[in-house]
Amino acid sequence: MADLEDRRGVLFPGRLPVFAREAAPPRLADRVRWCWVPRWDLPPGEVSRQHLLPFPAANLVVGPDGVELAGPTTRASHVDLVGTGWVVGALLRPAGLAALHPRPREVRDTTVPVAAPDLQRDVAAAMARPDEDAGRRGAVAALLAWAEEHLPAPDEVGRLANALEDVVAADRGLVRVDQLARHLGVSTRAVQRAAERCIGLPPLAVIRRYRLQEAAQRLREEPGTTVAQVAADLGYADQAHLAHDFRAVLGRTARDYRSTSRADGDPPPP
Repeated sequence: MADLEDRRGVLFPGRLPVFAREAAPPRLADRVRWCWVPRWDLPPGEVSRQHLLPFPAANLVVGPDGVELAGPTTRASHVDLVGTGWVVGALLRPAGLAALHPRPREVRDTTVPVAAPDLQRDVAAAMARPDEDAGRRGAVAALLAWAEEHLPAPDEVGRLANALEDVVAADRGLVRVDQLARHLGVSTRAVQRAAERCIGLPPLAVIRRYRLQEAAQRLREEPGTTVAQVAADLGYADQAHLAHDFRAVLGRTARDYRSTSRADGDPPPP
């Protein structure tokens, strides 16, 4: 079952706008992990920058202007929120992405439009309801109904890719692809093929993203734990390897991230 409190992908949680997550129903859990719905209403001229280290997965995103597929990313990113707005998204399981796009690698680090005008219309109508809670529920129901109709149940490779994701997300001591293959009872090549077809990232990149998310979370939430201890607990060979990954993906050092992760989640201006 999806952990709706999992905030590993948000680098500064204190700056989140009004934000809700809803788990996909069991019949869709092999294609959608959860739906997420942020709303914001900012004073004129104010910008809220959301810093993200996304899960190694894709999102189906519905906004006021259309529907997009946001592919898996290879680095940290940010989104600037201004004015008043909303988005309704679905974090896809690997099998869900494979059902929506035949070559996930092609959407890495980018977004592509999805021709789904009926979905956009139904979600926008729901989000316009005066009762915001009822609107959110209606929008999520519309998105899930569309996913159930358009994303077929996974085949054997899709199921393997989903299992790959589950194992990596749950086992913090897993740091190598051969470990993952042994856990799944398949060859290393089978793991690589499943990741290529259904995730769009190499399996080692998936492992490293989860470990880096967990490192950021611990640095943010455990001020008494040293960077070296975090590295050791998450299976890094040494502190230098964690530091390298941090700088390569987040563009800052682990120590710098810790120092800017203030209680309100508001980093100092660049």
